[in-house]
Amino acid sequence: MGINEDPRREIPLPVSISEAARQSLAAMMAINMPASAPPRSAEEWEQRIAFGDQMLLSTIASPDAGTKVEAISLGGVRAFAIDPEAPVSTKVCIYLHGGALIMGGGDVCGAMTASFAQGARMRTIGVDYRMPPRFPYPAPLDDCLTAYRSLLEQHAAEDIVVAGVSAGGNLTAALVLRARDEKIPMPGAVVLLSPEVDLTESGDSFETLMGIDPVLTARLTETNALYAGGHKLEDPYLSPLFADFSVGFPRTFLQCGTRDLFLSNTIRFHRALRNTAVPSELHVFEAMPHGGFGSMLEGGLGECPEDQAVYEELRRFIANLP
Repeated sequence: MGINEDPRREIPLPVSISEAARQSLAAMMAINMPASAPPRSAEEWEQRIAFGDQMLLSTIASPDAGTKVEAISLGGVRAFAIDPEAPVSTKVCIYLHGGALIMGGGDVCGAMTASFAQGARMRTIGVDYRMPPRFPYPAPLDDCLTAYRSLLEQHAAEDIVVAGVSAGGNLTAALVLRARDEKIPMPGAVVLLSPEVDLTESGDSFETLMGIDPVLTARLTETNALYAGGHKLEDPYLSPLFADFSVGFPRTFLQCGTRDLFLSNTIRFHRALRNTAVPSELHVFEAMPHGGFGSMLEGGLGECPEDQAVYEELRRFIANLP
């Protein structure tokens, strides 16, 4: 596809979702972001990332008045500790933010973490891991592992949930694989929300849903290569979908939508876990694009009942953990 081609296809709004979801989906479909050539230097990448972070931050609701936000350090890695009002779980979550493996750092990380913590209603530690263009793989994954090791000094592994959205889902799965391979105690559970677990983008939905997902409107070829820093994309620490799960992986919660470009990522990862008898559950929501209908960035407290249902299912999953 050329850089000036618009891959979007005209698909009617479904009658099978809530009116709030229909309105949100229509608004997302109406946005027409022009395609642009890939950045050619670190400076150009940083300009694009700064613009993307501003856009992300503008879409995230401010934390509730009763939510406590604290900047902390985990083994020297910057992080945000979020304590929502009236938590429903005694477990602690280490949260890895999304942003195509290049965006979502700093204040955006704190805002995303607060949103997730409010939806999950549990103490959540968001890791502000380093990212390209200055810090490609393995620096981001190293930061996540360092933060996880530090958290293990304060909590038993079975009381830790590792969660990630999109790019954070990639790092979540890779973190657990690193912990397993390095004989570090694995967490009690894993949460993968529309995870970017295949940087080769080999799944069927990268063809069938191209032009359907109003959020992910193109492949992430350039950003994936930037993140990989010359390493092979098939490496399981880069594309966790290709790992060997027969040697162990924690029970896992997976979620995506039928208009989500990462649908294949999610269902293939679920199938890989099922094939090796890893306890896992998959939740696919009707007509939901990547990242939900919008109110997921408000901790599931927005107007779309489908976004609220994602967090309801997640809270149930966490409540039933040993």
